[in-house]
Amino acid sequence: MKFMIVGKASAETEAGALPSQEVVDNMHAYNESLTKAGVLLTAEGLYPSSQGVQIAYSGGKATVLDGPFTEAKELIAGFWLIQVKSREEAVEWALRVPVPPGHDGVGLQVYRVFDAADVPDDSLPPEERAREEALRERLGADNPTT
Repeated sequence: MKFMIVGKASAETEAGALPSQEVVDNMHAYNESLTKAGVLLTAEGLYPSSQGVQIAYSGGKATVLDGPFTEAKELIAGFWLIQVKSREEAVEWALRVPVPPGHDGVGLQVYRVFDAADVPDDSLPPEERAREEALRERLGADNPTT
């Protein structure tokens, strides 16, 4: 099962402030532990929302809105994509994220990632399943880093 651990943004991350060397070192150690366990698929930080856009839809028409978006606490600063055996294991890994002291409130969210492999074989047309599998194989999407 794949899970996405989402790190929530803060006023500091939205301001583009770089984390301290201690936080960077702790994150590298955490990512290394995920890698050694063979569960890390990817981990990325995000630039502040001021460098992003939102796309809003109305009446079938798209409108592009420049960032920054909303309040920092509603935004994300980065994510990890992991492949583990259970939701509980995903939560265990999320609890190990080295969140610096002073970051009260919800700092992480854990989402289960939809995977075509989770769909019973007989509910997906064979052509659709083959196309999905071929795409994932080309992307190397199912091979955690080791």
